[in-house]
Amino acid sequence: MADEFSFAVNASDGGARTGVIATPRGEIRTPAFMPVGTAGTVKAMLPEHVRATGADIVLGNTYHLMLRPTAERVAALGGLHKFMNWPRPILTDSGGFQVMSLSKLRKLTEDGVSFQSHIDGSKHMLTPERSIEIQGLLGADIQMQLDECPAIPIEHEAARESMRLSARWALRSKNAFEKLAKPGQALFGIVQGANFEDLRRESLERLMEIDFPGYSVGGLAVGEGREEMFRVLEFTTPHMPIEKPRYLMGVGKPADIVGAVARGIDMFDCVAPTRSGRHGQAWTGAGAINIKNAKFADDPEPLDPASDCPASRDYSKAYLHHLFRAGEYLGPMLLSWHNLQYYQTLMAGLRAAISAGRLAAFIAGFKAATGEETL
Repeated sequence: MADEFSFAVNASDGGARTGVIATPRGEIRTPAFMPVGTAGTVKAMLPEHVRATGADIVLGNTYHLMLRPTAERVAALGGLHKFMNWPRPILTDSGGFQVMSLSKLRKLTEDGVSFQSHIDGSKHMLTPERSIEIQGLLGADIQMQLDECPAIPIEHEAARESMRLSARWALRSKNAFEKLAKPGQALFGIVQGANFEDLRRESLERLMEIDFPGYSVGGLAVGEGREEMFRVLEFTTPHMPIEKPRYLMGVGKPADIVGAVARGIDMFDCVAPTRSGRHGQAWTGAGAINIKNAKFADDPEPLDPASDCPASRDYSKAYLHHLFRAGEYLGPMLLSWHNLQYYQTLMAGLRAAISAGRLAAFIAGFKAATGEETL
């Protein structure tokens, strides 16, 4: 394993790249999808099953873990890797998005954001320095600067002020990280600016002056729609450093990922596969299905007979339909497992296609099979 954080691009096809992020806890093959382990667990999944799907890294959430069980408690128990029995890389977000979307009575200032917990109403203050401190206590291999993530649509002036606040917080985050980080850990900056090209360029320029080992595109997947998201990527990613990984936060559905990979993104996270799995939606090679639909009650076929994943291969659609109709826990567990396997199989297919210079053909096949547009 590597002693330090590094990234190497091994092949490219158009704007898409495939490569490897090296960390002291293992390699991350890119393009990579990170299952979301919000509160120290990928919902309804055992860690060994998450790894078996092909996941190299998972995501943890600073906001939820700072409130329960607290970062200090996790640190005292040996860190998040030991706590959740995941010895491989972990990325933590900054907590800022959840503060804005979940907490009560939040107040934003230059210093940070004060808020009341959505769990018990307790009062907290999240500053760039405190966010980095929490992520350090958790022991995250890849950490994120604190930023503000405004909703789209937003007026240009408001978006500019928000972006510049995030840029100032980026510098404070970097300064705190340099004091607290352990060898091999990395901090990513977050490009903001809503859907305005000039603001995205300014944000990226400010972050590159600070100098981060990786850059994230934030402020998307907030209701702007796939076409608008891709438009923003098209004027953002070409200006991002070639030699550093690019992470699109909170994305997404399979077609979102395929389209974003074609536009130069290397890393993704989203709750979609497990959340959808808990509600009866399964992604298949022919598109998404709702296993609760009556037409599956007598279907003896598995979701994917050719898969190496037991959840995809060893249980009929009729049985899965029955589990959801009966309210059995096993239904959401199996469908979450299957969906995570589908996502990791998709990422492996993208990596292979880029390496072979056949991404256009891969995308054409994806569109034909699923009916999904990647624009």
